[in-house]
Amino acid sequence: MTIRVLLADDQALLRATFRILIDSCDDMEVVDEATDGKEAIELALAHHPDVVVMDIRMPGTDGLAATAAICADPDLSATRVLILTTFEVDEYVAQALRSGASGFLGKDVRAEELLTAIRTVASGDALLSPLATRALIARFLASPVPSTQLASPERLAALTAREREVTALAAEGHSNNEIAERLFVSPLTVRTHVHRAMAKLHARDRAQLVVIAYQSGLVQPPPAPPR
Repeated sequence: MTIRVLLADDQALLRATFRILIDSCDDMEVVDEATDGKEAIELALAHHPDVVVMDIRMPGTDGLAATAAICADPDLSATRVLILTTFEVDEYVAQALRSGASGFLGKDVRAEELLTAIRTVASGDALLSPLATRALIARFLASPVPSTQLASPERLAALTAREREVTALAAEGHSNNEIAERLFVSPLTVRTHVHRAMAKLHARDRAQLVVIAYQSGLVQPPPAPPR
């Protein structure tokens, strides 16, 4: 299958560079380019891409607002958003994930890292860059934001004990292989539990499952480091 990508960035040179890079791969193609968030929403509805590579800072409707709109649209339930920005700071990471983004990378990413990131989010997995540490994500996602609450603690009752355990470990940032080693099961078994938990909690992907785990109280954030 070919991964269909929509580029959303107000810098023409960057879009052109990304298009050449992506179109050079046999397994992906750029379907269109947007210069701002409003156009990104319109083109996403027109093309139904697998992945939108979205800049945060754009004129008019910014990338976070566009991400929220795309992820909230039932017609775009299969579309994933990969945030790309020069502003790799705490609040942007948290807002991007709360808005429904599946991945977050700085613009200084290497070519192969970008291509791997697109493939990762297209497959339904979450991707965070090294600067988005586990403790940082946990701390900000656990902050009370009523308008973005995704799951009440009561909804976790739908999960089996093993699904809760796997979800908690995933939320702490462990990979399927790491979870498998800890629980003495196969990575395929872990992946099955993750997908069942996502289905029961109506999570778009693994990134949203992490958000739900913290906001529902399944996982408690670590204490903030002393200043």
